[in-house]
Amino acid sequence: MKLPVLLTTLSLAAAPLWAANNAETLIQTLASVGREGDGNEQASAAWKAAVALGPNALGAVLSQTGTGNPVADNWLRLAGNTIVDHALKSGKPLPFGELESFVKKTANNEAARMLAFDLLQQSDSVRAETLQRTLVNDPVQPLRRGAVAHLITAAAALQGDAAKKAYLGALEVVRDEDQTKTVSDALNKLGSPVQLQQHFGFLAKWHVIGPFDNTDRSGFEKVYPPEKEIDLTKSYDGKEKQVQWQPFESKDDYGKLDFNKPLTALKQSTAYAHTTFESATEREAELRLGCKNAWKVWLNGKLLFARDEYHRGQRMDQYKLKCHLRKGRNEILVKCCQNEQTESWTVEWEFQLRVCDSGGTAILPAKLDPNASR
Repeated sequence: MKLPVLLTTLSLAAAPLWAANNAETLIQTLASVGREGDGNEQASAAWKAAVALGPNALGAVLSQTGTGNPVADNWLRLAGNTIVDHALKSGKPLPFGELESFVKKTANNEAARMLAFDLLQQSDSVRAETLQRTLVNDPVQPLRRGAVAHLITAAAALQGDAAKKAYLGALEVVRDEDQTKTVSDALNKLGSPVQLQQHFGFLAKWHVIGPFDNTDRSGFEKVYPPEKEIDLTKSYDGKEKQVQWQPFESKDDYGKLDFNKPLTALKQSTAYAHTTFESATEREAELRLGCKNAWKVWLNGKLLFARDEYHRGQRMDQYKLKCHLRKGRNEILVKCCQNEQTESWTVEWEFQLRVCDSGGTAILPAKLDPNASR
């Protein structure tokens, strides 16, 4: 984004501290540094010149942050931090209002908004904290997380119905797993249990089928019948015998589907899970998966992503698969493979999957189809 556009967007005064005649050229040099460090020598000279401009260069720093690669962003962040540090030490005025306005505008680049907030926090922590408290619905997770932390702290200082009301308010906006657990535990103690599966949007009701063979890890690429058709009434040749679809519901708070329970603990095996999701509207969404096995995910017959890797750990929202939900019924198919390892930590054969928007807010099904595999 060019600096004049940035100034217009923020509706700044005609000659703010923000403005500089040659800042943008210098900052563009920093933003042009390559991922492998190409251009570092030129960036070093440009960085010194930009820092010498003081607060006048901050607008250009923000306009370029997030437009390149992480190495370039490190140069830009260092420039911003150093400019603010020098201004604080020398008593030069800083553009607090412009920084605050930049953070508030959610259309601005995520990395740039985070830098603007950090610079505001570095220069005026009280003003930054006041702003942060208003960001409970912000699409940028770190900004929202700080705002939710204030709500949780405030609720913890209360008792009885007042505490319950405060925690319920926090529950409306909390998205991170650890903060949600804090809120959920508090509400459970206050007599208001939280349905975590629903809060996060985990899919719990599936049909599963397997095991199919994965000897020598061949099953990942092999196309078994569920990849060709979804017919819940059919049986197929499995690894050792005929296999058929069977319903299975996860009772885990975080929606983990453990194939070992319906299919028994079998190594060198492949299995599938199928469900449907009824969307109220056609919309963009994310399927967020946690899985330590090799896996593939399809939505409405289209392969979204695949990863042929085993036992690298599992966590919530480990993989974020952007997708497009059609209005009405959407079919989801997950393939999950076990390899040949027999160590105790390789026994887990499971995944968790939820439907949410890009900010992590659960998208719940419009209704449950009695004829679907949900």
